[in-house]
Amino acid sequence: MTTTADLETLLATHEDDVLAPDTLAGLDDREEFPDDAVRLLDAAGLPAHYVLTPDGDLSRTVRLLRAVSRRDLTVAIAHGKTFLGSAPVWVAGTPDQAARLAERVRAGEAVCWGLTERDHGADLLASEFAAVADPDMNAADGTGTDSGTDTGNANGHEDTGNGGSVGWRLTGEKWLINNATRSTLACVLARTDPAGGGRGFSLFLVDKNQLPEGSWRNLPKIRTHGIRGADISGFALDDAPVPADALVGERGDGIAVVLKTLQLTRIACTALSLGAADHALRLARDFATGRELYGRRLADVPHVRRILGRAAAGALTVEAVSLLSARSVHTLPGELSAISALTKAFVPTLTQNTLTSLGELLGVRGFLTSPPGDGFAKLERDHRICAIFDGSTVVNRAALLNQMPRLARKLSHRRTDAEGLRAAADLTAPLPPFDRDRLTMLSVTGCSAVQALPDLAARIRDQGPPRAAPLIDRLLAQLDRLERESADFVPVAGGLPSTAFGMAETYERAYAAAACLLLWLENPPLRTGRLGADGLWLRACLTVLLDEEGGDGSQGSGGGDDGSHDTDHGDGTHGSHGADDSDATALFDALADVVLTTPATEFTLWGGAA
Repeated sequence: MTTTADLETLLATHEDDVLAPDTLAGLDDREEFPDDAVRLLDAAGLPAHYVLTPDGDLSRTVRLLRAVSRRDLTVAIAHGKTFLGSAPVWVAGTPDQAARLAERVRAGEAVCWGLTERDHGADLLASEFAAVADPDMNAADGTGTDSGTDTGNANGHEDTGNGGSVGWRLTGEKWLINNATRSTLACVLARTDPAGGGRGFSLFLVDKNQLPEGSWRNLPKIRTHGIRGADISGFALDDAPVPADALVGERGDGIAVVLKTLQLTRIACTALSLGAADHALRLARDFATGRELYGRRLADVPHVRRILGRAAAGALTVEAVSLLSARSVHTLPGELSAISALTKAFVPTLTQNTLTSLGELLGVRGFLTSPPGDGFAKLERDHRICAIFDGSTVVNRAALLNQMPRLARKLSHRRTDAEGLRAAADLTAPLPPFDRDRLTMLSVTGCSAVQALPDLAARIRDQGPPRAAPLIDRLLAQLDRLERESADFVPVAGGLPSTAFGMAETYERAYAAAACLLLWLENPPLRTGRLGADGLWLRACLTVLLDEEGGDGSQGSGGGDDGSHDTDHGDGTHGSHGADDSDATALFDALADVVLTTPATEFTLWGGAA
């Protein structure tokens, strides 16, 4: 298996050829697929990490994709899409299906995920792409993914006429699909009951190479604002025959399998944002250290240092969330319906805000697509799609709000899965095997990280840096306010009020704060060195989350409801001003010092723990 260090070394050796910024920019200008870079990653063995076996490690996959994203988001998205396309089989496929697909993925075959349609977008229950059972077909017809073998009743069902051992014919169109044209396999959601509904859809793994000529048609590439070279296209099937063993899960399980799969893919997508933040910080650092203004380095200007330090704190905050969430796939799988939704809403949002603030620091260079622009404009527009992949921010916050009554009850009870939480937070602890059978549509136990916040705060008071105490007080005050506001919340049928989304954001910030506290408490190496001394990174991350900064106009995920930074919340807490603002300035100035003197690959929490 590929290690992060090995991949970093390989990528660094190719930064003057296939991964050279000018080369990647040229491909983007011409809207060409990055073939050479993808082949490089194939040869490096990266596809093997898209196979989520019981002994796999999703957090390692995230770290590897982050390393690629640090160079170019188009390359990472084009290559990493195979994990999204194959994940439904890791969640619901038979052992035989998983083994056969794993072999092909490891060999570098691309897999796409055909969910969305031109007229329906994210409304999967409105999908028209249809599959009709054909009892005259079976896997021995030579149209399966393993055409030389008669797999018979591949899904283990009795031959009841309910789709267990019959073939299928697929008809319809999927649109806005990543790698739709270049992939050899497609995992497709199809309507198997004309009446539709929650049990009216099923998933099929379709092998293009086994389809009769004329039954599959690629749709034209769609021009996009960002990731211009990616294969964003679609396909149409016309009475395409597929065997019984193409069915993933049981007939009618499609929507449930999709929702459980999204619990994995939404967390995996954080790798893209983490890499984008790394890339942007490097560009900003290089610009600030190499540019003079009014006779002194830009890096010595207080306002610039404040922006740079706050952006660095934002990058460390999203890393903390990603780390805890990715490891929770193995240790807290029953809570992923909540964890994945809040993670996917929070990480791209704070990262995009971070890119915006760094763009302001870069000034006009942040808008240039030719030298001396250094690629920031491409990076910024490429990252915008990350908030849309696998459910937009609004979709994910709605998913969180639909669980809020239960989450609120569990928060009031303060009960947690302490063992699972500790295993997720301790970056040196071995992870238990991934257990797909523990994935649930709704979390029965709530979200242990948020529910543990009062206990974590008490431990930080006892064990943490003394200067974190005022931040802990504010954190608990915000948690009390969240608990009061969520106690009587009931999702409204037919739509959620816009004011409710502020509650979802507050819950996301509570989770992010818990992630920071947990990582600090469970990893002694994170309490040492320049980042750990006096709780520097912890205090900076909590400051961003509590919106202690204020004053410079840059706003992270922790902005007040009215966009202000000096706000009485009605709970005895206030936005930053006076001494608090001075503390934040000193804090971000100290963090800027670390950024300015640390290589991008080392300015990470994971690097500190490792």
